[in-house]
Order: sequence, then C-alpha cells, then structure tokens
Amino acid sequence: MSALAARISRTVRDPHFRLAAKDMAGTSLGIGAWGLVTGVAMVKSGMSVPLALLMSLVVYAGSAQLAVIPLLTVGAPLWVIWLTAACVNLRFVIFSSMWRSYFAHRPLRERLAIGYFSGDVIYVSFMNRFPDPKPRPEQVPYFWGAATTNWIAWQVPSIAGILLANAVPLSWGLGFAGVLALLGVLLSLLFDRATWLATGVAATAAVAAFALPLKLNILVAIAAAVAAGLLMEAMDRRRKGRHPEMLLVPADSVMPPEERQHMKDGDVVPLREERHP
Repeated sequence: MSALAARISRTVRDPHFRLAAKDMAGTSLGIGAWGLVTGVAMVKSGMSVPLALLMSLVVYAGSAQLAVIPLLTVGAPLWVIWLTAACVNLRFVIFSSMWRSYFAHRPLRERLAIGYFSGDVIYVSFMNRFPDPKPRPEQVPYFWGAATTNWIAWQVPSIAGILLANAVPLSWGLGFAGVLALLGVLLSLLFDRATWLATGVAATAAVAAFALPLKLNILVAIAAAVAAGLLMEAMDRRRKGRHPEMLLVPADSVMPPEERQHMKDGDVVPLREERHP
C-alpha cells in the first residue's frame, strides 16, 4: 500500500471523518436536489453532455453554474460570464482566509485540494465544530469527511441529471424543486445578524434590479450584499473598540501572544493583580 493510500485509509477510519458525514447528512438531500436541477438545466440550455459533465466535475460550484447558464443561453459576452462567476464565488476568498488559521501548515498540494472541495455548508459545519482558530489533528479528517459527503451528494445527482436530462419532462417542475433546495441550504448558512442582513440586502437589490439585461441584477445583489457585510463588520469593530473587554491577569503569569494581540487591537484591557507584602 502506498503512503497516499495509507493516509486516505487512516483518514476514512478516523471517528471525526464519520462525525462530519453525520453532520452533513441533514443538508445532503437539499444539495442533491440542487445538483439534479443544475445537471438538467445545463443540458436543457443547449450544452453538450460531455461539456456539462466536465463543467460539473471541474467547476464544482452550483451557484456559479446556475448563474452563468442563462448567460450562456442568451449569448452574453464572455467578460460578463467570467465576472458573474467570479462575483458569485467571492465568498470562497473569505472562506479561505478563515481556513488559513487551520490549514496553513499543510502541504501545498493538500491545501489546493482543500480549496477545490471547500463549500458553504462544509464551512458552516466545520466552524461550528472548531470555532477556535487553532490547528488540531482531528480537523483534517473532519474536513475530508464533510467534503467527501458534500461532493458525492452533489456529483451523483448532477451527473444523473445530465445523463437523464432529455428523459425528464419540464412538467415535473424541477426548477421549483431547485429553488426549495437552495432555500434549505441558504437557511442553514444564516447563523448571525450579519448574514441575515447581507441576505436581506441581496434579495432586495436583486428584485429592485430585476429589469437589468443579461441577469446583471445578480451582480448588483452580490455587490450590495458584500457592501452590507463589510459595513456590519466595520461597525462591530468600532463598537468593540469603544467598549474593550476587561481581562484580569494573575500577577505572576505571562500573557499569551493572542491576548497581547487583542490588547494591541484595543479589544481587551489587561488588569494585572497586585501582591502586597
């Protein structure tokens, strides 16, 4: 058995791999429905089966695929298609910056693989399990358990939709099923005030700009949501700066590096105990 095969075997047998698969089971049905609809939509839009299969395996980003399919259908300029896909996937830049604290020490090839297999639901599940941004041995098998479950839940229905698209009548209403699947996935990602606000702003902007050609209302919605998220983050930082946390430090202790950084950022005010003879 090669070293790679041995590593894969150890990862799959790790209990955290199975724990991640269990955590992802609840959203797998929605992911599968979304993948099926996307596969059917690609072929129904006029894309050849080999090209659709290649797109499903290489792009592996359902929101980007669904966003560019209407643009491909109407013959939109290539720059609009690329810009739309890039804007839809901007969130992965944020995910990567957050995952850097956990995986920056891993080999480059593994980090590239993590980048390919990363996803919204995986990110939420991972951060719920490991909110403290410090590398731990169980994080790697947990990520791969979540990533494997999500990849299979997407690719199998997506490929089935591509291969069976011409046998699926439009009267089945798969488009509405896809909307329901997206809503289920979306609700699983709304976990704080900032995400709720950004989602509300994006929905409002998309409806307000619906009349724009070439589905440009999607770009408007993304830009509005990003702006709202950045504004919320700036406001939270300013609020924390005005009301720093009080940290009681024992007299003989050494302040850890991360707490010293918080002190420099103005997040905490250290109060060191005094000892009197």
